[in-house]
Amino acid sequence: MPDVNLFLAVLVLAVGTYATRLGGVGFGGSRLARQFEQWTEPAVIVLLAGVATTGALYDGQEFAGWARVAGVAVTALAAAIRAPFVVVVLVAAAITAGLRAVGVH
Repeated sequence: MPDVNLFLAVLVLAVGTYATRLGGVGFGGSRLARQFEQWTEPAVIVLLAGVATTGALYDGQEFAGWARVAGVAVTALAAAIRAPFVVVVLVAAAITAGLRAVGVH
């Protein structure tokens, strides 16, 4: 039997997304639309940061290990200095794999 809470969460997210898009079309460049945009931009950043942090720290319900945390930290640093995407990915993979190879999990 499917999880009812999951279904409700997906339904609320879908309705919210549709309402946001519909509101953007209906309000156009109005003051209300600008206020809504000012509120949602930080909310999106916080949401993405939360998802990224959870993905970096946990594998299912278990701690992912220090190798992954170090890889993510190096990735953030490389992205902050605006390294090319390929370099960011390769450095993160190398750091994570290297630490795991020497026994850091």
